[in-house]
Amino acid sequence: MSMFKQRQRRDIPQLNMSSMPDLIFTVLFFFMIVTHMRSVPVMVKHQVPAGKELTKLSKQPVITYIYIGKPLGGAAADSPSSVVQVNDQIMEVDAISDYMSSLRHSLGKEDAENMIVSLKVDKDTEMGLVSDVKQALRRAHVMRVHYSAVSKDKKL
Repeated sequence: MSMFKQRQRRDIPQLNMSSMPDLIFTVLFFFMIVTHMRSVPVMVKHQVPAGKELTKLSKQPVITYIYIGKPLGGAAADSPSSVVQVNDQIMEVDAISDYMSSLRHSLGKEDAENMIVSLKVDKDTEMGLVSDVKQALRRAHVMRVHYSAVSKDKKL
């Protein structure tokens, strides 16, 4: 007889995977809820310029995007001039003022005051067209205009 008891070999218990599908579906639903899908198709080529001191636009109730650049696809794509896209339609600069005025009047008073227009301008666009768009926004009493850019730290 030996004085020491021999130890029995113990196996490591298996990991319980029964709650794994619940976890996967929870993560899937989370990403489905927080992902913002672009609702407006971009019909204008725009490569935004780079900048050093950039601030991210906070989540505001009303942000209207204006794209300025050469049109994508079709016979108009060969045109040397740039076009302006507001929401989902390409329009002339003269029509921007009326469109933005009607958009401001359709909003509530608080949303109209907090309305932001974000300009996404191609880096090869002439500044004269951008100035004309800014003047049209002033005539529509849109005072909060932001320019979109990428950080110079990022590769273009």
